[in-house]
Amino acid sequence: MGATEADIVRTAARVEGETASCLTVRQDGPVVLLLHGTYWSRVWLPVLSSLARAGLRPFAVDFPGMGRSGGELVPETATVPALAEWTTRFVSALEVSGPIAVVGHDIGGAVAQHLLACELLPISRLALVNSVMYDSWPAPHVERLLRAAATGKEFLAARRKALTTDLAGAATEQRIADYLEPWTDPRVRRSWLAMASAAASRYTLELVPALRRSTTPKLLIWGEDDRFEKVEYAEKFALEIPGTTLVRVPDASHIPTENARDRIGRALAAFLGRYALRSETPSP
Repeated sequence: MGATEADIVRTAARVEGETASCLTVRQDGPVVLLLHGTYWSRVWLPVLSSLARAGLRPFAVDFPGMGRSGGELVPETATVPALAEWTTRFVSALEVSGPIAVVGHDIGGAVAQHLLACELLPISRLALVNSVMYDSWPAPHVERLLRAAATGKEFLAARRKALTTDLAGAATEQRIADYLEPWTDPRVRRSWLAMASAAASRYTLELVPALRRSTTPKLLIWGEDDRFEKVEYAEKFALEIPGTTLVRVPDASHIPTENARDRIGRALAAFLGRYALRSETPSP
């Protein structure tokens, strides 16, 4: 298939009366669910065409109150277990049946691990990109931002600084502006702060025993220069968790999809396209 970014569309489902926005493509195929963390669905845009060309149908969803989705997170609804439960309702709203593949970045990776370990969804394959795991989180700079009780201006300045680091060599002014835009909305800023305040390593540590028993194939893709979700965590996961393959991405930080989109797109497409099981998919 010759899918390009022109085939990528933003659509929405209704979950608990609120709009759940997501990026997807105009085709049917085995469903791949992509979950973000402290950024939003924009992190997946560089690889969606590669997934589509592999015959997959990706859904990069924005959590409530994040990105383009409606609603608003509060600390109680922003925990990993709560976001995992919400994700099951989103998948139900899509009317998807059968196994799906799940990909997670940052806190979205913790949600993906929870979905697999707690068997909340029938997951055929799991991929994690610079995900939180074990006791790698919360990050010190996030805690500092919470303590500062930042105003909108302070918040955007802090996120711009973090983005510049996390995008590494891909940190153009236009790309930074794209990522920052949703946070100009106070509701989205409040949702981000709720997600950050709900961050706790117990949510990933408690999953480790179940993950060690899991036989589901797993792929880790890691920007090697990430200061907080360090590649050493991925190396430990690959050694301890069965069926795990690690792909290291040099000269990339926390959002490697922007630095090595073709390489990462091919790695995800090969891993997911080879093994994804056919499922019924919703109409475009």
